[in-house]
Amino acid sequence: MGLIEDLGSGPVALDTAIFIYFIEEDQAFLPLIEGIFTSIDSGSLMVVTSTLTLLETLAVPIRARNRQLAERYEILLSQSRGLFLMDLDRPLLRRAAEVRALTGLKTPDALQVATALNTGCTAFVTNNRQIPSLEEMRVLQLRDYL
Repeated sequence: MGLIEDLGSGPVALDTAIFIYFIEEDQAFLPLIEGIFTSIDSGSLMVVTSTLTLLETLAVPIRARNRQLAERYEILLSQSRGLFLMDLDRPLLRRAAEVRALTGLKTPDALQVATALNTGCTAFVTNNRQIPSLEEMRVLQLRDYL
């Protein structure tokens, strides 16, 4: 089975790196993830990420004064019809603290995992080997699909 089949019916959470690979057209990973973004655009897949992703994707383009790249990230994350950008609120922060305490993940990773868990995601797509397998949802490592 491939990545798209392993996603299931969703909703699916995407880690920040997945958006970077897509926007910056990473040649190693783009062929794997194009189908995800096609499914988001067609409305056949609901995808979730936290507002932390916005922070993480904008930092480098802003530092480099690359307004066009920053705008591409912001448009993708805020205007894609099948993509939901979840705010960091108190219940999410509490869940992230629990995730961090149980797994030892760093705060940004715990926030992303907590976002996925709080929104009922069936899968979490990442390239971060630090994120452990979870009972509540499948963690799909993008490198495993190369």
